[in-house]
Amino acid sequence: MTRISMIEHEGWSEALRVATNPEAMTPLERGTLRIMAHKPETSLGFVGFFGALRAERTLPERLTELMRLRIAFHNQCRSCMAVRYSAAAEDGVDEALVCSLERPAEAENLSEREKLAIDYGERLATNHLSLDDGYYAKLKEHFREPEIVELGIFAALCVGFGRLGASWDMVEELPKAFQEREGGPIAPWGQSELVGVR
Repeated sequence: MTRISMIEHEGWSEALRVATNPEAMTPLERGTLRIMAHKPETSLGFVGFFGALRAERTLPERLTELMRLRIAFHNQCRSCMAVRYSAAAEDGVDEALVCSLERPAEAENLSEREKLAIDYGERLATNHLSLDDGYYAKLKEHFREPEIVELGIFAALCVGFGRLGASWDMVEELPKAFQEREGGPIAPWGQSELVGVR
């Protein structure tokens, strides 16, 4: 059960409702905003930051979605693992590709650039001090510096807010497979019940 009370969109500040148009969103798409609404001005800042990040994105949806899902696994954020974004699906992310995230370094259906982005996000989530001079030199072989900055900001957002979301335990609206954590960690690959969002 969610550990912080959720404020449904009718109770959000006027400014937050105008900035997000929550009536056009599903409850899952409203997601953590239903908790963040306890702090309306902070929520507006988050919405603005996330909007700027999306508007300025140059990296492919496929690449960022694969990195996001692998980070979600390490965070054990069940909401993040259950969600499949339509923009990523339009860019070729299907469940067969998601299954490659179980062992991304060995996956034949991932490009070297995708493998490196996934590894970068994974290291940021699990061993950020391994991201040393040599690692950044390797990143520069595959990504321009503005892309590395974009990759880092997006990965940091996924790591931080994914961990926060996991601690809030927002699982009531998720498919059954993601609601209960019995027998160890849950993974985003190999699931039959998923939630699609815009």
